[in-house]
Amino acid sequence: MISSRIAARGLAVTALMLAAAQVPLPQADAANAPMDADSSNDALDPDRSPGGLGQLTGLVIQRLRVSDDVAASKFGTGSPIDDPAREQQVLEQVRSRAGELGLDPVSATAFFQDQITASKLVQEGLFARWSAHPGEAPTTRPDLGRIRTRLDQLTADLLRELKATVGVRDEPTACAVQLAVAAGSGTVLERLDALHRQALRRAVHSVCAAPMT
Repeated sequence: MISSRIAARGLAVTALMLAAAQVPLPQADAANAPMDADSSNDALDPDRSPGGLGQLTGLVIQRLRVSDDVAASKFGTGSPIDDPAREQQVLEQVRSRAGELGLDPVSATAFFQDQITASKLVQEGLFARWSAHPGEAPTTRPDLGRIRTRLDQLTADLLRELKATVGVRDEPTACAVQLAVAAGSGTVLERLDALHRQALRRAVHSVCAAPMT
């Protein structure tokens, strides 16, 4: 068991290095630039991400981008980042829809709990950035109702993709390799900064049958 996990990690690291080497590096450094959730949909086509988990990872990144808008809608209003009622509503919907799709409700709920945690990581990071650098703070406040509509659509899309990738995700070694390739490609294509890279790692933590720590 231990040796197989070590092998999986080694293959994942190798795949990630290959993915980074094969994708052209961005010309501009966007490490500290504010994100625009609307533009990300054009920049990242999930079908272009290599590996069987490319579309799933692309959708995860899209959801992280929407977290930027969630942060912008709350910043300066006194609204808390944590929203237990909304989180519970999302997870209950996931459990119900997972059963309808033939997915394991426990695994699907764990995956979406990771999405919620990753979103809060982004929001907390952006709040800290904008508080320290007011000039980088958003000048418009996105409508939270529209954002939630977009998140609901992404929930449905992610559930369908979880169903479509069951075969890959049930094979820990193959899953680890393909996830590393897809995440590495998405990170470069989307020019994810350190905050969003950290959130992406959290968001894909339970994608494979045996999550890697």
